[in-house]
Amino acid sequence: MDEFRALHVPGSPLLLPNAWEFGVGAFLAAQGFRALGTTSLGVSAAAGEPDGAPSTRAATVALATRLARLDALVSVDIADGFGADPAAVADLAAELAAAGAVGVNLEDGRADGSLAPVDVQCALVTAVKDRVPGLFVNARTDTHWAGDRSLAEAERRVRAYAAAGADGVFVPGLAEPGDVERIVAAGVPLNLLFLPGKVTVAGLADLGVARISLGSLPYRMALAAAAETALAVRDGRDLPLPPPSYADVTALLPKIG
Repeated sequence: MDEFRALHVPGSPLLLPNAWEFGVGAFLAAQGFRALGTTSLGVSAAAGEPDGAPSTRAATVALATRLARLDALVSVDIADGFGADPAAVADLAAELAAAGAVGVNLEDGRADGSLAPVDVQCALVTAVKDRVPGLFVNARTDTHWAGDRSLAEAERRVRAYAAAGADGVFVPGLAEPGDVERIVAAGVPLNLLFLPGKVTVAGLADLGVARISLGSLPYRMALAAAAETALAVRDGRDLPLPPPSYADVTALLPKIG
């Protein structure tokens, strides 16, 4: 957990790719990524459930347990905590930590498109930190993802979550340089979502960002690659990407016996 915390350096951000199943995580770790996140959208879609639904709790824990076998640090996207009870969310965090996770991503966006009241979300953050003090809690606010894009509200929330014990804050959708600098000035490691065509890793580093997540992008790219592969074969075109071999993939998997 200390190693993961140390990777969050403002100006030299941790690039965190997100996995939705073991094979993807193993392949990313083999490319040299020291830390991995999970993606609630990918986990939910693989299970055929709504994104972040309570019904995906078990799949989320199972994936974290598998990924923890890898030589990589694992942070788990637990959406809104899969429930409103602080004790239950803290129990989930403790279960993930016992399975080998070093961090969790906990968001204030709710399934109905609203944002949780600040005091309610602060109670969740505090409950997790009280239960598992060493776990890196990345407190996400959806002001720019599902809210009204109010910078003042984003700043209010990240400061409140930091005061409640969050180790880092995450404002997906934030991209304007001046806005990023204002949230960085709050003094807690800032995580942003990589937005193709809107930001660059180098640009966010220059602004003092400490972590950059790929979110559901790898999963959505995998969907596009799968469809394009099938279409290319059907239409007699070259494959869109050179795939790893069967042996390359099996080499990443646990051995029998």
